[in-house]
Amino acid sequence: MKIILPLDENKQDVCITFGRSPYFLLYENGQTTILENPAAEAEGGAGPKAAQFIVDQQADILITFRCGQNAADVIQAAEIKIYKANGKTYQENIQAFEQNTLAELTQFHAGFHGVQ
Repeated sequence: MKIILPLDENKQDVCITFGRSPYFLLYENGQTTILENPAAEAEGGAGPKAAQFIVDQQADILITFRCGQNAADVIQAAEIKIYKANGKTYQENIQAFEQNTLAELTQFHAGFHGVQ
């Protein structure tokens, strides 16, 4: 199972934004890989572009604080489950997921459409 989380610049904390997070952490079989978010500097459509990147990584789970509707549509179309982050660090969130204490994210915002 591949789990992906958006990361802040410190590469430890879950970023509060999804589409413009500087990094993504890929967690699989106890191993972590940090990937640069190719959509972070996009002029527009960062959320859907980041979502497609998640799909391209063949993720099974996304853990994030929030997500725009357009990005959520891309992720859900690929049958990737989205869970609401509930801790500061990626380690806390992975542990919470493994303990089955994270809730699915079901409310998505309209997006920021060009606002950085």
